[in-house]
Amino acid sequence: MCVLAFAWDTHPRWKLALIGNRDELHARAAAPLARWEDRPGVIAGRDLESGGSWLGVSGHGRLAVVTNRRNPAGPASDKASRGALVADWLAGDGRYERPALEDLDDFNPFSLIVATPEEARFLSNRPKAEQRTLSPGLYGLSNGVLDEGWPKTKRIKALLEQWLNTGDAEPQPLLDAVRAEDAPQVPPERAIESPIFILNPNYGTRCSTVVLVDRDGEGRIVERRYDAQGDATGETTLAFSWRGAA
Repeated sequence: MCVLAFAWDTHPRWKLALIGNRDELHARAAAPLARWEDRPGVIAGRDLESGGSWLGVSGHGRLAVVTNRRNPAGPASDKASRGALVADWLAGDGRYERPALEDLDDFNPFSLIVATPEEARFLSNRPKAEQRTLSPGLYGLSNGVLDEGWPKTKRIKALLEQWLNTGDAEPQPLLDAVRAEDAPQVPPERAIESPIFILNPNYGTRCSTVVLVDRDGEGRIVERRYDAQGDATGETTLAFSWRGAA
């Protein structure tokens, strides 16, 4: 993911609410949002090059979303895929299911939010490795530090807050709102100016995702996918439950 807003334990109806856009090369193969057959309980899109994911939930009572951090030197080719952090957390197994601080250096720079019914946590390996519990609140994350004041981060937080304040239970207006904020990709050195939704034939917004979990533990995840022209190519909605999840 490249920009997201995350409301944790701040709303009378929703235990958590998330809206995020995944920006990636259009040529990079990915599978749409689905239940994973090889890792029971996981519901996520899948990067078909690395096998990991950028955002998902699981019936085990887990959510995870990862964003890349800016790195002027570019990614190191010998690092593990950041998508493994999401996949292992959601599955509840694997080397990175509960990474130690020293494990975080296995990856190129990243920011990660994980949640269970009881808590939400933030993990990152830049500028130094850290893990911390998130207090109830509304957070924004892009390719910088958590809640860094990038214009698009502020805007997507405002869109989520506005949606929550309307009392709407349907995610489509929120998906429409983030799609409406489109513009071409800007050069990497001006990344802070990038839009919420990137229109570019090579690298742009591939999908928008909403996750909602209510106070009873009933949830929905919705993914709307886009082609290189910014036209919607499909939408998937899946229900899940965290009732009784450990």
